[in-house]
Amino acid sequence: MKKKRDDVLLTGMFFLVGFSMVGCSGSRDSVQRDIVFPATYRGASSSAAVPADTVIAQLPYRSFFSDPALQTLIDTAVANNIDLQVALKNIDYAQQTVNSSKLGTLPALTLGGQGIRNYSSDNGVKKTPEEYIASASASWELDIWGKIRSRSQSALASYLKTGEAAKAVRTRLVADVAAGYYNLLMLDAQLALSKKNLDLADTTLKMIQLQYTAGQVNDLAIKQQEASRLSIAGSIPLIEQNILLQENALSTLCGTMPGPIHRSRSLHTKVTDNVSTGIPAAMLQNRPDVRAAEFAVRGAHADVNEVGAIFYPSIVITAQGGVSALKASEWFTVPGSLFGMLQGSLLQPLFQRGQLKANYEQSKIKRDQAELGFKQSVLKAVAEVSDALVRLEKIKAQEAIAEERAVTLRLAVTNAGMLFNSGMANYLEVIVVQGNSLAADLALADLRRQHLAVMAELYRSVGGGWR
Repeated sequence: MKKKRDDVLLTGMFFLVGFSMVGCSGSRDSVQRDIVFPATYRGASSSAAVPADTVIAQLPYRSFFSDPALQTLIDTAVANNIDLQVALKNIDYAQQTVNSSKLGTLPALTLGGQGIRNYSSDNGVKKTPEEYIASASASWELDIWGKIRSRSQSALASYLKTGEAAKAVRTRLVADVAAGYYNLLMLDAQLALSKKNLDLADTTLKMIQLQYTAGQVNDLAIKQQEASRLSIAGSIPLIEQNILLQENALSTLCGTMPGPIHRSRSLHTKVTDNVSTGIPAAMLQNRPDVRAAEFAVRGAHADVNEVGAIFYPSIVITAQGGVSALKASEWFTVPGSLFGMLQGSLLQPLFQRGQLKANYEQSKIKRDQAELGFKQSVLKAVAEVSDALVRLEKIKAQEAIAEERAVTLRLAVTNAGMLFNSGMANYLEVIVVQGNSLAADLALADLRRQHLAVMAELYRSVGGGWR
């Protein structure tokens, strides 16, 4: 009769286990990436699209940026920037999570001692008044279904994702410092041009005043030149203000108090623009935010596996041993005081199946979201590189035209001055050509700044700056 009852219980247990396995079928399915990369970036020239060992993404920022002052500025930012330091602390935190997860497959060991003294009632059951116990116990959950292993894989993916996120912060930091530095050089150039043109306007004003004294021009000529001079003079405080604000912004990026920024005084900083960007598929190795999104997908898959494994029964082995005695003097009298216990348990959730199923479906939704996030990060990354390449090509064309225009107008200013002195040009022609020349020089300075800044952005968008 007892054997029949045991058979029924065993059959029922296997039925429950099998039922639970059906509930978690498919927990280890893996969604493959179905992204098809283009052969080249849109807007890439043949030299930029061909894979090479010297693609800019592989270059350390000290090799890409040749300006020593900029290199020092970036070094300071990398060492002191607060956002980057927070990101590095996140890596340390994630590392501790990984270390903790690695211990999940080890038994849980505990040591303990007890001293028991019972006071029974006169009418109750008589009990031993004292007992002294010292024991060690171990509990170990067998990871047959991979639940603990999946948890460890998820922690590792989270750690790697955090590391890539820190690299992404660094690439953005390097690009922002470079862009701010180039903007500072442009403002310096614009300030120098404005002061030079202010001196030229003063010279022209003196010449017109001499002609007015000689009766060659009227008072209107003086007023118009004075207005033109004041317009130039009024732009100088605004440029000086922008210089100070840009210096403060760069100081903040570098993690220092606001102060002057050391820099070279030339906008003609050399940055190689005949570059190889490699192929779009290289994004998976070079660009940190894309790699972070990929690790997020891995972590989401591991989470699905962990939640799916909860449907399976948990098998736990518990062992305990030690010494027990009714008198303290007999505590270490062995083997009489020794005791031991070995227990195996099989725990299968029964009435939580609906809740577990909902949790499992939620984990699959999060996995799908991670997959979509990865695809979105790849599309965004390829688009950013393509945008930078198009901007680089068009800015170079604009810069060539603007430089030719600026040279032409500078020559026109010289000729207008000589013609004005010889009486062959009037003051209006001189004022107009001087204003046009200043505007052309300021526009050329801005285009040179854009050229340098877009190179820094291209360097970041292909994944450079974290090495």
